[in-house]
Amino acid sequence: MDETELWVEKYRPKKFDDIVGRDSIVSRLRSYVEGRNLPHLLFAGPAGTGKTTCSIVLARELFGDYWRENFMELNASDERGIAIVKGDAAHHGKIKTFARTAPFGGATFKIIFLDESDSLTSDAQSALRRTMEMYSKTCRFIFAANFPGKLIDPIQSRCAVFQFSPLQEADIEKYILRIAGSEGLNITKDALYYIVRHCRGDLRKATNTLQASAFLSKDIDQNTVYQATSSADPEEVAEMLSNAMGGYFLKARSALDEMLFEKGLSSTDLISHIHRKVFDIGLSDEALLDAVTRVGEAEFRIVQGANDRIQLESLLAQIGLIGKREREKSKSSKQKTLS
Repeated sequence: MDETELWVEKYRPKKFDDIVGRDSIVSRLRSYVEGRNLPHLLFAGPAGTGKTTCSIVLARELFGDYWRENFMELNASDERGIAIVKGDAAHHGKIKTFARTAPFGGATFKIIFLDESDSLTSDAQSALRRTMEMYSKTCRFIFAANFPGKLIDPIQSRCAVFQFSPLQEADIEKYILRIAGSEGLNITKDALYYIVRHCRGDLRKATNTLQASAFLSKDIDQNTVYQATSSADPEEVAEMLSNAMGGYFLKARSALDEMLFEKGLSSTDLISHIHRKVFDIGLSDEALLDAVTRVGEAEFRIVQGANDRIQLESLLAQIGLIGKREREKSKSSKQKTLS
Protein backbone atom coordinates (compact mmCIF):
# COMPACT_ATOMS: atom_id res chain seq x y z
CA MET A 1 0.00 0.00 0.00
CA ASP A 2 1.38 3.37 -1.04
CA GLU A 3 0.90 5.48 2.09
CA THR A 4 1.72 8.72 0.28
CA GLU A 5 -1.22 8.63 -2.14
CA LEU A 6 -4.78 9.54 -1.25
CA TRP A 7 -7.19 6.86 -2.35
CA VAL A 8 -9.86 9.40 -3.27
CA GLU A 9 -7.51 10.47 -6.08
CA LYS A 10 -5.96 7.08 -6.80
CA TYR A 11 -9.36 5.50 -7.39
CA ARG A 12 -11.17 8.50 -8.82
CA PRO A 13 -12.98 7.29 -11.98
CA LYS A 14 -11.34 8.26 -15.25
CA LYS A 15 -14.18 7.27 -17.57
CA PHE A 16 -17.95 7.16 -17.40
CA ASP A 17 -18.05 3.37 -17.05
CA ASP A 18 -16.20 3.61 -13.70
CA ILE A 19 -18.71 5.98 -12.07
CA VAL A 20 -21.03 4.25 -9.59
CA GLY A 21 -24.58 5.16 -8.70
CA ARG A 22 -25.04 7.91 -11.27
CA ASP A 23 -26.55 6.12 -14.27
CA SER A 24 -29.07 8.82 -15.25
CA ILE A 25 -26.53 11.62 -14.90
CA VAL A 26 -23.88 9.71 -16.85
CA SER A 27 -26.41 9.05 -19.61
CA ARG A 28 -27.10 12.78 -20.00
CA LEU A 29 -23.40 13.66 -19.93
CA ARG A 30 -22.62 11.03 -22.57
CA SER A 31 -25.09 12.73 -24.90
CA TYR A 32 -23.11 15.97 -24.57
CA VAL A 33 -19.90 14.14 -25.43
CA GLU A 34 -21.50 12.53 -28.47
CA GLY A 35 -22.75 15.92 -29.69
CA ARG A 36 -19.37 17.56 -28.88
CA ASN A 37 -21.20 20.41 -27.20
CA LEU A 38 -22.80 21.26 -23.88
CA PRO A 39 -24.58 24.13 -22.11
CA HIS A 40 -23.49 25.66 -18.84
CA LEU A 41 -24.13 23.11 -16.09
CA LEU A 42 -25.16 23.29 -12.45
CA PHE A 43 -24.26 20.26 -10.31
CA ALA A 44 -26.28 20.50 -7.10
CA GLY A 45 -25.92 18.21 -4.12
CA PRO A 46 -24.05 17.45 -0.89
CA ALA A 47 -20.32 16.75 -0.60
CA GLY A 48 -18.85 13.47 -1.79
CA THR A 49 -21.60 12.61 -4.28
CA GLY A 50 -19.59 12.82 -7.51
CA LYS A 51 -19.87 16.42 -8.71
CA THR A 52 -16.13 16.95 -9.18
CA THR A 53 -15.57 13.47 -10.55
CA CYS A 54 -18.29 13.82 -13.19
CA SER A 55 -16.83 17.18 -14.26
CA ILE A 56 -13.33 15.77 -14.68
CA VAL A 57 -14.55 12.67 -16.52
CA LEU A 58 -16.64 14.88 -18.81
CA ALA A 59 -13.54 16.94 -19.63
CA ARG A 60 -11.48 13.79 -20.24
CA GLU A 61 -14.10 12.38 -22.60
CA LEU A 62 -14.50 15.68 -24.49
CA PHE A 63 -10.89 16.79 -24.81
CA GLY A 64 -8.85 13.58 -24.64
CA ASP A 65 -5.13 14.21 -24.12
CA TYR A 66 -5.72 17.97 -23.97
CA TRP A 67 -8.22 17.86 -21.12
CA ARG A 68 -5.86 19.49 -18.61
CA GLU A 69 -5.20 22.44 -20.94
CA ASN A 70 -8.92 22.94 -21.58
CA PHE A 71 -10.21 22.40 -18.02
CA MET A 72 -9.71 24.68 -15.02
CA GLU A 73 -10.91 23.77 -11.54
CA LEU A 74 -11.35 26.49 -8.93
CA ASN A 75 -12.68 26.32 -5.39
CA ALA A 76 -14.88 29.37 -5.03
CA SER A 77 -14.78 29.21 -1.23
CA ASP A 78 -11.04 30.04 -1.31
CA GLU A 79 -11.43 33.18 -3.43
CA ARG A 80 -14.96 34.46 -3.06
CA GLY A 81 -14.76 38.02 -4.31
CA ILE A 82 -15.13 39.79 -7.62
CA ALA A 83 -11.34 39.87 -8.14
CA ILE A 84 -11.25 36.19 -9.08
CA VAL A 85 -13.60 36.96 -11.99
CA LYS A 86 -12.47 40.37 -13.27
CA GLY A 87 -9.07 40.87 -11.66
CA ASP A 88 -7.59 43.88 -9.86
CA ALA A 89 -4.17 45.18 -8.86
CA ALA A 90 -3.49 42.15 -6.67
CA HIS A 91 -5.19 39.50 -8.81
CA HIS A 92 -5.13 38.51 -12.45
CA GLY A 93 -8.77 37.55 -12.80
CA LYS A 94 -8.24 33.82 -13.28
CA ILE A 95 -11.68 33.14 -14.68
CA LYS A 96 -11.72 35.93 -17.26
CA THR A 97 -8.15 35.20 -18.36
CA PHE A 98 -8.85 31.51 -18.89
CA ALA A 99 -12.24 32.10 -20.56
CA ARG A 100 -10.98 34.44 -23.26
CA THR A 101 -8.01 32.34 -24.44
CA ALA A 102 -8.42 29.91 -27.34
CA PRO A 103 -8.98 26.19 -26.62
CA PHE A 104 -6.21 23.63 -27.27
CA GLY A 105 -6.13 20.54 -29.46
CA GLY A 106 -8.87 21.51 -31.87
CA ALA A 107 -11.53 21.83 -29.16
CA THR A 108 -14.23 24.44 -29.73
CA PHE A 109 -14.53 25.50 -26.08
CA LYS A 110 -12.96 25.17 -22.63
CA ILE A 111 -14.56 24.26 -19.30
CA ILE A 112 -14.28 26.14 -16.03
CA PHE A 113 -15.36 24.09 -13.02
CA LEU A 114 -16.31 26.22 -10.00
CA ASP A 115 -16.52 24.05 -6.90
CA GLU A 116 -18.53 25.43 -3.95
CA SER A 117 -19.80 28.17 -6.25
CA ASP A 118 -22.52 29.01 -3.74
CA SER A 119 -19.75 30.64 -1.67
CA LEU A 120 -19.24 33.41 -4.26
CA THR A 121 -20.36 36.87 -3.24
CA SER A 122 -23.29 38.50 -5.05
CA ASP A 123 -20.94 40.94 -6.81
CA ALA A 124 -18.73 38.08 -8.01
CA GLN A 125 -21.77 36.19 -9.29
CA SER A 126 -23.02 39.25 -11.18
CA ALA A 127 -19.61 39.72 -12.80
CA LEU A 128 -19.54 36.02 -13.60
CA ARG A 129 -22.87 36.26 -15.39
CA ARG A 130 -21.43 38.91 -17.73
CA THR A 131 -18.36 36.75 -18.33
CA MET A 132 -20.61 33.81 -19.23
CA GLU A 133 -22.37 35.98 -21.81
CA MET A 134 -19.21 37.46 -23.33
CA TYR A 135 -17.27 34.21 -23.75
CA SER A 136 -20.06 31.70 -24.37
CA LYS A 137 -18.48 30.67 -27.69
CA THR A 138 -15.15 29.66 -26.17
CA CYS A 139 -15.99 28.66 -22.60
CA ARG A 140 -18.55 26.65 -20.63
CA PHE A 141 -19.05 26.82 -16.90
CA ILE A 142 -19.86 23.99 -14.51
CA PHE A 143 -21.08 25.20 -11.13
CA ALA A 144 -20.95 22.78 -8.20
CA ALA A 145 -23.04 23.87 -5.24
CA ASN A 146 -24.16 22.31 -1.98
CA PHE A 147 -26.85 24.98 -1.72
CA PRO A 148 -27.83 26.03 -5.26
CA GLY A 149 -30.42 28.47 -3.95
CA LYS A 150 -27.53 30.79 -3.02
CA LEU A 151 -26.72 31.31 -6.68
CA ILE A 152 -28.41 34.29 -8.31
CA ASP A 153 -31.33 33.55 -10.64
CA PRO A 154 -29.56 34.75 -13.83
CA ILE A 155 -26.86 32.10 -13.32
CA GLN A 156 -29.33 29.34 -12.44
CA SER A 157 -31.49 30.09 -15.48
CA ARG A 158 -28.48 29.78 -17.84
CA CYS A 159 -27.60 26.27 -16.62
CA ALA A 160 -28.82 22.74 -17.15
CA VAL A 161 -29.34 21.41 -13.62
CA PHE A 162 -28.10 18.01 -12.40
CA GLN A 163 -29.21 16.86 -8.94
CA PHE A 164 -26.64 14.74 -7.06
CA SER A 165 -28.35 12.97 -4.18
CA PRO A 166 -26.43 10.96 -1.54
CA LEU A 167 -25.33 7.64 -3.01
CA GLN A 168 -27.19 4.44 -2.24
CA GLU A 169 -25.61 2.14 0.33
CA ALA A 170 -25.30 -0.69 -2.22
CA ASP A 171 -23.28 1.53 -4.57
CA ILE A 172 -20.93 2.65 -1.78
CA GLU A 173 -20.48 -0.94 -0.63
CA LYS A 174 -19.60 -2.03 -4.17
CA TYR A 175 -17.02 0.79 -4.49
CA ILE A 176 -15.43 0.08 -1.09
CA LEU A 177 -15.12 -3.64 -1.86
CA ARG A 178 -13.47 -2.77 -5.18
CA ILE A 179 -10.81 -0.69 -3.41
CA ALA A 180 -10.36 -3.28 -0.65
CA GLY A 181 -9.72 -5.95 -3.29
CA SER A 182 -7.19 -3.79 -5.12
CA GLU A 183 -5.33 -3.01 -1.89
CA GLY A 184 -5.36 -6.56 -0.57
CA LEU A 185 -7.49 -5.76 2.47
CA ASN A 186 -9.66 -8.15 4.46
CA ILE A 187 -12.75 -6.33 5.69
CA THR A 188 -15.49 -7.87 7.82
CA LYS A 189 -19.18 -7.43 7.07
CA ASP A 190 -19.66 -5.42 10.29
CA ALA A 191 -16.83 -3.05 9.37
CA LEU A 192 -18.16 -2.60 5.85
CA TYR A 193 -21.66 -1.97 7.18
CA TYR A 194 -20.38 0.64 9.63
CA ILE A 195 -18.34 2.49 6.98
CA VAL A 196 -21.36 2.60 4.66
CA ARG A 197 -23.67 3.86 7.41
CA HIS A 198 -21.07 6.24 8.85
CA CYS A 199 -20.50 8.10 5.57
CA ARG A 200 -24.24 8.69 4.91
CA GLY A 201 -24.02 8.72 1.14
CA ASP A 202 -20.66 10.54 0.99
CA LEU A 203 -18.37 8.34 -1.11
CA ARG A 204 -15.30 10.51 -0.45
CA LYS A 205 -15.80 10.12 3.31
CA ALA A 206 -16.23 6.36 2.91
CA THR A 207 -12.98 6.09 0.91
CA ASN A 208 -11.04 8.18 3.42
CA THR A 209 -12.44 6.08 6.27
CA LEU A 210 -11.29 2.89 4.56
CA GLN A 211 -7.79 4.27 3.99
CA ALA A 212 -7.51 5.50 7.59
CA SER A 213 -8.53 2.03 8.78
CA ALA A 214 -6.02 0.38 6.43
CA PHE A 215 -3.21 2.38 8.02
CA LEU A 216 -3.94 0.53 11.27
CA SER A 217 -4.36 -2.97 9.85
CA LYS A 218 -4.92 -4.86 6.61
CA ASP A 219 -7.48 -6.95 8.50
CA ILE A 220 -10.23 -4.43 9.13
CA ASP A 221 -12.98 -5.15 11.64
CA GLN A 222 -15.47 -2.86 13.33
CA ASN A 223 -13.07 -1.90 16.14
CA THR A 224 -10.43 -0.90 13.59
CA VAL A 225 -12.90 1.50 11.97
CA TYR A 226 -13.87 2.95 15.36
CA GLN A 227 -10.22 3.64 16.14
CA ALA A 228 -9.50 5.11 12.73
CA THR A 229 -12.46 7.49 12.82
CA SER A 230 -12.43 8.21 16.58
CA SER A 231 -16.11 7.29 16.50
CA ALA A 232 -18.34 6.02 19.27
CA ASP A 233 -19.18 2.33 19.38
CA PRO A 234 -22.94 2.16 18.62
CA GLU A 235 -23.34 -0.65 21.18
CA GLU A 236 -21.79 1.51 23.90
CA VAL A 237 -24.07 4.40 22.98
CA ALA A 238 -27.08 2.05 23.07
CA GLU A 239 -26.05 0.77 26.51
CA MET A 240 -25.62 4.34 27.78
CA LEU A 241 -29.12 5.27 26.59
CA SER A 242 -30.54 2.07 28.04
CA ASN A 243 -29.08 2.93 31.45
CA ALA A 244 -30.47 6.46 31.24
CA MET A 245 -33.89 5.16 30.21
CA GLY A 246 -33.87 2.60 33.02
CA GLY A 247 -33.18 5.19 35.70
CA TYR A 248 -29.47 4.42 36.13
CA PHE A 249 -28.30 7.96 35.50
CA LEU A 250 -24.90 7.63 37.21
CA LYS A 251 -24.03 4.59 35.08
CA ALA A 252 -25.02 6.50 31.95
CA ARG A 253 -23.01 9.51 33.10
CA SER A 254 -19.95 7.33 33.76
CA ALA A 255 -20.19 5.87 30.24
CA LEU A 256 -20.47 9.39 28.84
CA ASP A 257 -17.34 10.52 30.69
CA GLU A 258 -15.43 7.48 29.42
CA MET A 259 -16.33 8.30 25.82
CA LEU A 260 -15.54 12.01 26.16
CA PHE A 261 -12.37 11.95 28.25
CA GLU A 262 -10.79 8.50 27.99
CA LYS A 263 -11.57 7.82 24.33
CA GLY A 264 -11.50 11.46 23.27
CA LEU A 265 -14.70 11.34 21.21
CA SER A 266 -16.26 14.58 20.05
CA SER A 267 -19.55 15.75 21.51
CA THR A 268 -21.02 16.32 18.05
CA ASP A 269 -20.20 12.74 17.08
CA LEU A 270 -21.89 11.48 20.23
CA ILE A 271 -24.96 13.59 19.54
CA SER A 272 -25.21 12.09 16.06
CA HIS A 273 -24.99 8.55 17.46
CA ILE A 274 -27.55 9.32 20.16
CA HIS A 275 -29.89 10.73 17.51
CA ARG A 276 -29.66 7.50 15.50
CA LYS A 277 -29.99 5.18 18.50
CA VAL A 278 -32.90 6.98 20.16
CA PHE A 279 -35.16 5.51 17.47
CA ASP A 280 -34.18 1.97 18.54
CA ILE A 281 -34.89 2.04 22.28
CA GLY A 282 -38.61 1.26 22.11
CA LEU A 283 -40.15 4.65 22.85
CA SER A 284 -43.78 5.41 22.10
CA ASP A 285 -44.46 7.96 19.36
CA GLU A 286 -45.19 10.68 21.90
CA ALA A 287 -42.02 9.96 23.90
CA LEU A 288 -39.97 9.73 20.71
CA LEU A 289 -41.11 13.21 19.67
CA ASP A 290 -39.98 14.54 23.04
CA ALA A 291 -36.61 12.71 22.88
CA VAL A 292 -35.77 13.89 19.37
CA THR A 293 -36.66 17.45 20.36
CA ARG A 294 -34.30 17.22 23.35
CA VAL A 295 -31.49 15.86 21.16
CA GLY A 296 -31.96 18.74 18.72
CA GLU A 297 -31.88 21.33 21.50
CA ALA A 298 -28.68 19.85 22.97
CA GLU A 299 -26.99 19.77 19.57
CA PHE A 300 -27.95 23.40 18.91
CA ARG A 301 -26.59 24.58 22.27
CA ILE A 302 -23.30 22.70 21.78
CA VAL A 303 -22.85 24.21 18.32
CA GLN A 304 -23.54 27.65 19.79
CA GLY A 305 -20.68 27.17 22.27
CA ALA A 306 -22.33 25.77 25.41
CA ASN A 307 -20.40 23.35 27.64
CA ASP A 308 -20.69 20.01 25.84
CA ARG A 309 -20.43 17.81 28.93
CA ILE A 310 -23.17 19.70 30.75
CA GLN A 311 -25.44 19.60 27.70
CA LEU A 312 -24.92 15.86 27.18
CA GLU A 313 -25.49 15.13 30.87
CA SER A 314 -28.67 17.20 30.72
CA LEU A 315 -29.77 15.25 27.66
CA LEU A 316 -29.23 11.93 29.46
CA ALA A 317 -31.21 13.24 32.44
CA GLN A 318 -34.07 14.29 30.15
CA ILE A 319 -34.05 10.89 28.45
CA GLY A 320 -34.15 9.33 31.93
CA LEU A 321 -37.27 11.37 32.77
CA ILE A 322 -38.84 10.31 29.48
CA GLY A 323 -38.09 6.67 30.39
CA LYS A 324 -39.65 7.17 33.83
CA ARG A 325 -42.84 8.54 32.29
CA GLU A 326 -42.94 5.60 29.88
CA ARG A 327 -42.65 3.11 32.78
CA GLU A 328 -45.35 4.88 34.76
CA LYS A 329 -47.64 4.93 31.73
CA SER A 330 -47.02 1.21 31.13
CA LYS A 331 -47.65 0.42 34.80
CA SER A 332 -50.88 2.43 34.81
CA SER A 333 -52.05 0.71 31.64
CA LYS A 334 -51.43 -2.75 33.18
CA GLN A 335 -53.34 -1.81 36.34
CA LYS A 336 -56.32 -0.68 34.28
CA THR A 337 -56.24 -3.95 32.36
CA LEU A 338 -56.18 -6.00 35.59
CA SER A 339 -59.00 -3.99 37.13
